[in-house]
Amino acid sequence: MPATAERPGDGARRDRPTPARIRVMGRMLNRLVVRAPWAWPLVRGPMRRFFERLAPGWDQRTGAGSVDHLAPLAAALLHVKPAPERALEVGTGTGAGALLIVREFPQARVRGVDLSEEMIRGAKEKVGLDPEGRIAFRVADAARLPYEDESFDLIAHLNMPPFTSEIARVLRPGGQVIVASSWGSATPFYTPDSVLDWGFAKRGIEPVAAGEAGAGTFWVGRKLRT
Repeated sequence: MPATAERPGDGARRDRPTPARIRVMGRMLNRLVVRAPWAWPLVRGPMRRFFERLAPGWDQRTGAGSVDHLAPLAAALLHVKPAPERALEVGTGTGAGALLIVREFPQARVRGVDLSEEMIRGAKEKVGLDPEGRIAFRVADAARLPYEDESFDLIAHLNMPPFTSEIARVLRPGGQVIVASSWGSATPFYTPDSVLDWGFAKRGIEPVAAGEAGAGTFWVGRKLRT
């Protein structure tokens, strides 16, 4: 796989360490999403309630929207060529990643989805009036995205497990997908590159770049043209 920087090992930097219990829960969820997506409905309700409770004060507690938080996503966006026309951030939270994509690609229309209604409310508050409709947020399940097949030419995840089948469905041929983790292997919902390679390859998405940025990591893939 082409790489822009050395991949981090187990000793990746941890500028914002998270409790071991949360990291373990995140890894378990990632395995379920990638290897046993049929089991997602069993945990969807508890996950929604978990993030509804955490939504108030989310940005202040986690540093969402800070330079460190966004560094790996920003680095991954440098590999997105040509510039997308329609982009989607899955698991957008309060919208920091989607807002970065809007700034980086002024011609793109960007959508952000999250399972938590409270998170989406926070994201909408950041946007205010948008008469051109360039960015919009809505509540949605990443396993059942409310979009037609081949709707986007960029799909981004920041600190979010990838639902590979659904991503492949709504991604256009030649489109790209990003999976970024703000704190590398210390990120609760971290997916190793080897798992991303394996999971996306089954859906016709090949890796094109991976590396480090700040304390985080990123992976970029492209959907093969048929």
